[in-house]
Amino acid sequence: MQKIKKQKLFLLALLLPFFILVIGFEIGPLVSMLKDSFHADDGIKISLDQYITIFKSKFYLQGIQNSVLISLFSAITSIIVAVVLAYSFTKFSKKAQNRLLMIANMTSNFEGLPLSFSYIILLGNNGLFTLLFAKLGMNVFAHFNLYSWTGLILVYVYFQIPLAIMLLYPSFQGIKHQWKEAAALLGASKLKFWIHIGLPVLLPSIVGIFSILFANAMGAYATAYALVGSNYNLLSLQIANLVSSEVTMNPQLGSALGVLLASTMIVAMWINQRMMRRVRRDLR
Repeated sequence: MQKIKKQKLFLLALLLPFFILVIGFEIGPLVSMLKDSFHADDGIKISLDQYITIFKSKFYLQGIQNSVLISLFSAITSIIVAVVLAYSFTKFSKKAQNRLLMIANMTSNFEGLPLSFSYIILLGNNGLFTLLFAKLGMNVFAHFNLYSWTGLILVYVYFQIPLAIMLLYPSFQGIKHQWKEAAALLGASKLKFWIHIGLPVLLPSIVGIFSILFANAMGAYATAYALVGSNYNLLSLQIANLVSSEVTMNPQLGSALGVLLASTMIVAMWINQRMMRRVRRDLR
């Protein structure tokens, strides 16, 4: 017993740096943000003024609405495309699958300022493809504006799809070949197999990945800032402006918006958990 206790203490001691890291870089800032959100503009008086300001302001409500809509749209689009692509990956040889996953992994990490800069070079007002098609007399991008809602969706989907593929691909490996053979022997077509067996098995993973994509898009800052700056009203951009801008600096209001952003993600995760439990219960 004494030896087991010593081993447990040793393991706890090894985990101590991790606990300090979590408290210092995650729990600490979260508590500070929550505390500051209940302070008035002077940073001393405790009040609900910041939340009242947010819910009375059409500007901040619009920012919340825009962030939720762009996150939902990009997450839905990405998960649909990722389901098709992840399935197609399984049709290649193991060597080809590894190479495709390597490319997906690399692409999923290509975001933020480099991604926005690349899109500006290629599809901006004076971008390579924009000028090339214009010289050829093809007005392909005549009605396309990279620095708009459409451009943001395009860029968000670019880094969301590879992430969804990386997370969804292992779930397709769980679809056993014997299930397909058994369904075929019973007279089921491939379409019926995926409708009645394949998709229900994948559904919990799809729902869980969807919530991750939603949270990933809600918290995206560098990509949106580099692409549209302050020309488009997004919650993450408004928080950054209030916390770091010399003109509109109001860290208390920024903290309140940050709490609302975190609350939106928590609610999304909670809904996801409820849906996953219901799906698993129905599958039983």
